[in-house]
Amino acid sequence: MSIRRALVHVPATSSNLGAGFDCVGVAVGPRLRLSATLDPDSDAAISIDRAGTLAALSSAAPTDDLLVTGMRAACASAGRDLPAGLSLQASSEIPVARGLGSSAAALVAGAVAIDALLQLRLGDLAIAAAAAGAEGHPDNVAPAVWGGTVLTLTGADGRLSVTPLQVAPSLVLVLAVPDFTSRTDSARHVLPATLPHADAVRAASLGAALVQGLATADATLLTAALTGDVLHIPFRRQLIRGYDDVTAAATDAGAYGATLSGSGSSLVAVAPVERAPAVADAMRAAWAGCGVTAQTLVSELSGPGYTVSVQVDRM
Repeated sequence: MSIRRALVHVPATSSNLGAGFDCVGVAVGPRLRLSATLDPDSDAAISIDRAGTLAALSSAAPTDDLLVTGMRAACASAGRDLPAGLSLQASSEIPVARGLGSSAAALVAGAVAIDALLQLRLGDLAIAAAAAGAEGHPDNVAPAVWGGTVLTLTGADGRLSVTPLQVAPSLVLVLAVPDFTSRTDSARHVLPATLPHADAVRAASLGAALVQGLATADATLLTAALTGDVLHIPFRRQLIRGYDDVTAAATDAGAYGATLSGSGSSLVAVAPVERAPAVADAMRAAWAGCGVTAQTLVSELSGPGYTVSVQVDRM
């Protein structure tokens, strides 16, 4: 008999960056850590111990946990059933419901862990597709898998394509994480079902501006892409207290622009590395002026994706 243990680390992520709605994401600093143990001779139900930002979820049933959802999705991709005898210990630094990909990190962690424990050999693309299917969109999942800044495309056949984006080394992200949450489903609900054709044309041009602006650190392109979005920001900004004050403060302090991280509540600025401390201070102070306490984080746009290691204890 052998008991297998997988240790998985998955990063937080920030998605959209303004004009990259539902298709651009970047791995950032905080991480979720999962230790998953499989005893193949046990018929015990799944158990989960949660710590860190996950501690608030301790009342949730294991079968409803996103870690387990990610495991089920990966097993389904391989035509396997989720086994009994799983014991999970999970701890996270990623704030929950703040637009930093906490749900995508959990789904990816679960999928990676069960892939390693059962030796499914799915590969990163299949793992990402399984997690994205459970999440509903791939923009946070892809950087959690590959790291860095990535562009995702879902083809007409439903297949996922992931492309790393070139990012100028002079650029960093400045994230401001407030003390209030935002629900993704509520942020989705405020989006219109259709947009005028002229807005669709502008959205396409702004998406191209984001990709080129990230590659070249072009100020004009980045400012347009970060502040001129027509697909989601005009409808979601009303949900975030202090949005206009904090994003304006970031720009005044030297950022190229600032916008929602995912659907919020965190805000993210793209800035020259030398201006990052001033931008962080300005965003924090602007939110304080609105009666909101916020933490700030400076992150590169080329951070790592998940890591996994496996230990086998022979009994």
